[in-house]
Amino acid sequence: MIEPGSGNCVCGAKGFALGRQETIEFYDCDPAKLADAALMEEVFVNAAWKSGATVINSNFHQFVPQGVSGVVIISESHFAVHAWPEHEYAAVDLFTCGDSVNFDRAVEVIAEGIASKQYVVSSLFNRGIVGNNGVERMVPVMEEQKCHSFQLSWKSRCEETRARGISCAMDICDCNNLDFSSEKAVEGFVSAFLKKTELVPSGKLAVVPGEKGWSTFVQLLDGGSLSGAADSEKRTVYLDLFVKGFADPRNIAETAVTLLEGAYYRMQPQVRI
Repeated sequence: MIEPGSGNCVCGAKGFALGRQETIEFYDCDPAKLADAALMEEVFVNAAWKSGATVINSNFHQFVPQGVSGVVIISESHFAVHAWPEHEYAAVDLFTCGDSVNFDRAVEVIAEGIASKQYVVSSLFNRGIVGNNGVERMVPVMEEQKCHSFQLSWKSRCEETRARGISCAMDICDCNNLDFSSEKAVEGFVSAFLKKTELVPSGKLAVVPGEKGWSTFVQLLDGGSLSGAADSEKRTVYLDLFVKGFADPRNIAETAVTLLEGAYYRMQPQVRI
C-alpha cells in the first residue's frame, strides 16, 4: 500500500495521468441561488461550456426542504456540486481527462453564477498515473498538510465536547405561510413547531407587537428558550433557539422552513460548552 504524499512521478521525466481533478470550496454564496436546482444546473452547464468542455448531459436534484446536488457529464469527464444553502456554501468537484478544459475559467463562471464572495481551491491533483507497466498503484501526489479529524454530525460534536447544550440562529426566508399578524397566529406556529420538534414549553408564550409588519415572541422551554421575530415585508422569520442537552439543529430548521413554507433557510449552530 502506498501512503498519500509518499513520492513523486515514478520516473525522472514528467509523468502522464489519465485525469486531472480540482476541488473547490465556495463560501458566502447567495443562498437563494444555492437552493434553486434549475438555476444551479444552468450555472454549471454554462461553466462547462465556457471552460472549453463538451457537455453531454446534466442531472440536478433539489432536496426537500432544501439543498441541491448535481452533475454535468462532459466528454472529458464531469463537473459535480453539492450545495448547503443554510451555510451559504457549495462543494464543487471538477474532473477532466486531457488538458483542454480551463479550470480557472470554470471556477470564475461558477463563482459569479452563485454569487460567491470567497472561494478556495482545496485540492488539485492528477488521477491514474501511467507508467511503463500501465496505471501505477499509487494515490495522487499532494502537498503535505496536517491531518485533522472532524465530526460529521452535531450529535457527535456535542458528545465529543461534552457540551451542556446547543444553540442555533435560523433565518427562514421567502415564507409563503407567514402570518404573525396576531397573538393567536403566533401561538399557532409556536405550538406546531414545538410539537413537531418535541421541545417542551415552560410557561406562557410572550408576544410583543412591534412596528407595522414586525412582531417578536419569546417562549421559555424546559431547559432552554425559543425566541423569534417576523418581518412580513421581507417575508422572513428569524429564530433563536437554545436547548440544554441536544437537539439536531438541521431537523429544527427543516421543521421551521416546512411550517412556514419558506423557500430556503440559513442557520448558525453553536455547541455550548
